[in-house]
Amino acid sequence: MRRYDHLGDVEVFLATVDGGSLTAAAAALGTTPSMVSRALGRLEQRLGAQLLRRTTRRLGLTDAGHLYLAQARAAFALIDDAGRAVQPDGGMLAGTVRLSAPTTWGHYRLPARLQAFAARHPQVQVELDISNRNADLVADGFDLVIRGGEPRDSGLVAQRLEDAAYCLVASPAYLDRHGTPAQVADLAGHACLSFLLPSTGRALPWQLREDGQDVDWQPHGAVRVIDDVLGLVSLARAGLGICQTFDFVAREHLASGELVEVLAHARGRTRPFSLLYAPHRRLSAASRALIEALRAAP
Repeated sequence: MRRYDHLGDVEVFLATVDGGSLTAAAAALGTTPSMVSRALGRLEQRLGAQLLRRTTRRLGLTDAGHLYLAQARAAFALIDDAGRAVQPDGGMLAGTVRLSAPTTWGHYRLPARLQAFAARHPQVQVELDISNRNADLVADGFDLVIRGGEPRDSGLVAQRLEDAAYCLVASPAYLDRHGTPAQVADLAGHACLSFLLPSTGRALPWQLREDGQDVDWQPHGAVRVIDDVLGLVSLARAGLGICQTFDFVAREHLASGELVEVLAHARGRTRPFSLLYAPHRRLSAASRALIEALRAAP
């Protein structure tokens, strides 16, 4: 009996998850939805476990499906690596890497690194999610995630990408109307744009440093951003108040004169950004190459 005669059904399972439906999987594989359904049924029968919950509107992974998906992706990545290893030139990297990044790093730091990676590995497809949610590596099917702040999940491998410096900025028009704060205490009399943390609903404190001491200052203002932290910068550019952001976000707006840095003497705090992945998952060659590209200076 052939031990791996079911690999075609595993490929169908991966295509179904990637496509989100039987119809999409059938189109990608050049077959019919009924053939896809039968392949999934054979695989589940072989495993003795339900992998997908099927409804008329959508497909959802079961707990067993999430576990099998991660292991199946890793197994197919190994097969791809083995094929390239025996090719005379080592083979060009190919495959898909799923990456999640927060909006700040995703919009301002990732593009240059990703451009260099794409030029070097044109056959690698990167599926990129840019959002402020903390993606779950296993449940959401990501190979790599980028997160801001000190990594809290000790079960993941974390590689530091950078320590990003903070700054306070406002538009010249706002400062003309309301004056320029000279010290941290003056912020109490200004419109301080705040970002509400989705997890707690509380405003994210500003990370400042005064007289050599770290200060967590709580902004209070009439306008608060709930989802996209980059919205703070847009509001500041429009003259609605002062906001705290990263140097790499503010740099182009400071250079153009749209924004002006305030309380420069109170800067000095940073926020780390790290690349995380699961230690038990065998990373594909494409994933490993992307890790190297992300850690390289742009």
